[in-house]
Amino acid sequence: MERPQTVIEAGYVRTMARYNAWQNRQLTEALTEVPEDVLREDRGAFFGSIMATLNHILWGDTIWMSRFDPSVAAPTNRDHLNFTPTFAVWSAERFRMDGAIRMWADTLRTLDLKGPLTWYSGMAKREMHAPLELCVAHLFNHQTHHRGQVHAMMTAAGLEAPVSDLIFLPEEK
Repeated sequence: MERPQTVIEAGYVRTMARYNAWQNRQLTEALTEVPEDVLREDRGAFFGSIMATLNHILWGDTIWMSRFDPSVAAPTNRDHLNFTPTFAVWSAERFRMDGAIRMWADTLRTLDLKGPLTWYSGMAKREMHAPLELCVAHLFNHQTHHRGQVHAMMTAAGLEAPVSDLIFLPEEK
């Protein structure tokens, strides 16, 4: 199977890192006062609850960033749905990871994206190889996909979901 031709550049990565942090700040603000049991209620989504989905995104970001940036430690907890025990802990870890993604993106050059990436996939139970730029695009696509599920669960629960359109990403100050 032929891999898709991926052509991204460092500016795209920086924009998506900013977008990710903005989205997560909005979710944190919107969900901070929501009771923990509401966040953990099974809503019939792929990972069940808002909290499980938020944990899955953070876990995925952590494992991908550990592959991209040696200063980021791989998750030791394999339970991606319960990666953090509470929303407060998730919020702190999310803020830390968003900072790590931004710092990594800010030092990235387009040329850095053009090599291969090799890693061991616990899911596939084998060594994997893919173009780094495809893996980086996957990181941001994965976040956006699952945040869309969180948005839908928030709406279904009667919570106000934040704006998620990339076009409304605030200018950097």
